[in-house]
Parts: sequence; structure tokens; C-alpha cells
Amino acid sequence: MIKQFTSLGLMSGTSGDGVDASVILSDGNNDYELILDRYYEYDLKLSSEIHNITDTINNVNDLIKNKKRIQDLERKITIFHAEISKKIILDTPQIDIVGLHGQTIFHNSNLKVSKQLGNGKLLSQLINKNLVFNFRSNDLKNNGEGAPLTPIYHKLIKLKKNISNPVSFLNIGGIANITYFDEKNVMHSQDIGPGNCLIDKWIRINSTKKYDDKGIIASRGKVNEIILENAIENFNNSKLDNNRSYDIKDFDLSFARGLSLEDGAATLTEFTVNILSQKIKNYSTFLCGGGRKNNFLIKRLYEKSNVIFKNIDDLEINGDFVESQAFAYLAIRSFLNLPISFPETTGCSKPCTGGEMIII
Repeated sequence: MIKQFTSLGLMSGTSGDGVDASVILSDGNNDYELILDRYYEYDLKLSSEIHNITDTINNVNDLIKNKKRIQDLERKITIFHAEISKKIILDTPQIDIVGLHGQTIFHNSNLKVSKQLGNGKLLSQLINKNLVFNFRSNDLKNNGEGAPLTPIYHKLIKLKKNISNPVSFLNIGGIANITYFDEKNVMHSQDIGPGNCLIDKWIRINSTKKYDDKGIIASRGKVNEIILENAIENFNNSKLDNNRSYDIKDFDLSFARGLSLEDGAATLTEFTVNILSQKIKNYSTFLCGGGRKNNFLIKRLYEKSNVIFKNIDDLEINGDFVESQAFAYLAIRSFLNLPISFPETTGCSKPCTGGEMIII
């Protein structure tokens, strides 16, 4: 009988608002069963610290200059992860392994540098569980871009739900990434542009809200076509288009400066739609991530691309937790020394297993 592992995946996205946690039972190959999904929100102080440090770190030197500040914040984030993990372990004490994604504060695929906050050694000591963390490190060492890492889990979903080819999974988080399977079932994946990051930041800066709920603010605004055209041209002329992975710092909202809250949101939403629509395949496409709830964004994306979108929730999978489930699955695969990234997904030179591992 193939051994099954119970794994806890912890995912904190670029929105910096909290941690998604999922527990799955899986063999690390072709089978999985969801046990629980839970969301734990950061308090306002911790969330603000995350956004402040992320805004401060613009290059590798900034990581060095702010080392003490980063270490202090990492400890707070780690303790938060430990506290929520202990709550989950009370309900599911049989957890074999934990997968810690960590809080990304800097990612540069060209320099092969990716920094996620989360002290794996400390977390493992606090919760007394086997742990996999720093998932991107091995991929980066093998000439990959360190992201996206969820495609192999999308492949498992496709298998379990018996979804036919061709098909795409479009995750709209802070950054948008897509995994698609062509007619021959060959898997491809890459980040394709900004997801929620520009819109969220605009809303945070210019209002008391954290994000544009359902895209209502953008829907009330008017797109500044001249600003939009210049922003799209500047992006297309940059060399970012060749990247498989992005950092939120790769996208600058300064071109919207001076616009009203509504017009800025509308213009940034349209910019996002234009970038994403260039990379979306005309396949049946399942949406996951928080951006799938932005009705206005999805409406405009459909109008621009003419692609039929379906919510992954229609498969009885909560679209808010696909990535946390994925990192639970990736932890098991890493524990079994199975690959989690591939030349077709991150551009690595060979299939690679995960990052650092602590065995209790």
C-alpha cells in the first residue's frame, strides 16, 4: 500500500493580509484528500510592517542594509505561523509534515534572489513537526526563476477531477500566473503580469480600504486612455516580458498618480487586463486566487480575451486556498525527493525537488 502523509501548507501572499492554511492527505503523487482550509488574518500592525519593509526593499543591497529590521519582522511572522499551526495541530495532531511558503518581500528572477520571511528552524522547534521551507532555493540553484511552483498541484487537480485537455488554471493573486495543459497534455506555466498588486496598493494608498471589493470602485471610474496607452507601451518595451516570474516591484503604479480614486482604480484595472490578456490561452480556464472575486476585472478580462472563465470553486475546491493546499502537497513531494519544479514551469535546467528540510 502506498504511504499517505498528512501535510499542513502555510501560504502568505503578496497582499500581506494574513496566512492561508490547508491540511491535505496525499501520497505526493496522484492522490490527495482535503482535510481543512482556514484563513488567519494578520493584525493591522503586522500587516503594515510587511508592506513597509516590502516597499523599502528595492534591490539586494537593501536586503543587507535592513538586515536587523528584516530579522525582527521575520521573528514576528514566524511566531504568528507557530501560533496558528498549534491551533490546527490541536484539531489534526496526526500532521506528518509542514510546508512553509513564508512572506515574500523581494524576488528578482534575473539575479536568482528570492527572499521569503519565515524562520524554518524556529518554526520547527516551536511546533515540533517536520518542516520544508525556502522552497525556491533549489530551483534557483538550478537556473530556474523560483516561481511559479503550483503547476504540479494544478496537474494533480486536473487528474483527480478528470478534466480534459486543453485547459488552463489562472491564479490571480498579487501576481497572476497561469498553468496550461495543451492538447498533448504537456504542462507549461509562468507568471503573466500583475494580478491584484497594483489595484490593491492604489486602494490602500488612496482610501481606508485594503482592496477594491468586487471591483466596484474601478467600475465607477473612467479610464485615462492616454496614460493607459503609455503605460502599456512602456511595459511592452521593457524586457520583463521574457520573465517566467515577477515581483510586485516589477510593476509601478506611479503612472496613475494624480487621478481620482475611481479613475486610478479603473486605469490600473485596465492596465492589468491588457497585460494579462496578452498571455491567456483560448482554453477552458479555471480561476483561482483572490482576484477571481473582482467581478469587474474578470468581466473586462473576458471582454478583452474572449476566453470563457470558470471558478475553480465549481470543482468543489475553494479558490482562496489552492496555493496553501499546493504547498502542503509540495512539502510531501520534497520529503519524498520528488520534483516540484520543471523546465516548462520555472525554466530550471532539470526537474528539481524543494528547498530546505528539517526532520524532527
